[in-house]
Amino acid sequence: MRDKKEILAGIIIIGNEILSGRTKDTNTSCLALWLNSIGVKVKEVRVIPDDEETIVNTVNKLRKELDYIFTSGGIGPTHDDITAQSISKAFNLNYEIHPEGYKILEAYYKPGEFNEGRQKMIWMPKNAKLILNPTSGAPGFSVENVFCLPGVPSILKSMLGGLMNDIVGGEPILSKTISLKTVESEIASSLTKVQNENKDVEIGSYPFFHAGKLGVSIVLRSSKKDRIENCASKILSFVNEKKIQIVDRE
Repeated sequence: MRDKKEILAGIIIIGNEILSGRTKDTNTSCLALWLNSIGVKVKEVRVIPDDEETIVNTVNKLRKELDYIFTSGGIGPTHDDITAQSISKAFNLNYEIHPEGYKILEAYYKPGEFNEGRQKMIWMPKNAKLILNPTSGAPGFSVENVFCLPGVPSILKSMLGGLMNDIVGGEPILSKTISLKTVESEIASSLTKVQNENKDVEIGSYPFFHAGKLGVSIVLRSSKKDRIENCASKILSFVNEKKIQIVDRE
């Protein structure tokens, strides 16, 4: 059952270039870390193509289930940037030039540079709220609980600070990592016992191979520091009993 205090978000990464493997998605990590820091838990992430029907259906489904939706990609000046018109359709809003957005880009570019292609970046759903872009001028936008951001990672990251007043989060989600020189099968039953006794802490187990070392990183996540420390103590107890080497703690 969902905690009443839990604020949930979904991330929709839009772009054929992500699905083809030509472009690496780093925006999910960036958004998730930022959201966790302000007390919003990412419940679901989807990667979808530049296809209007898919965008509309995905946005309409998730925006009704979750508190916030963040999209990345598809708001640039090229023919395959169709996120804005798709969001307009999802909300049954007119797709039109945003007057304030037009003024921002008109002032941003030198005379004669604000051409038809660049003007496409300020076609948005009617009455959309702008998300200011301190890096390259072209704003993102939001409609109700859906926030549309660019796909370029550095630009997306620079725009997050401008969303602080629009996102109501809960307690920041904290994490602690314990890395061990072991394999998952050696700690599985003991870790399951700790998880069953601590339902309010999310415990993840992730194998790694780094610098010739094979091991497992155990990640504890919760909004309560004392609950994380309690779990960590129980984990370290069975780690010591099994004489497992601790590689790192953070």
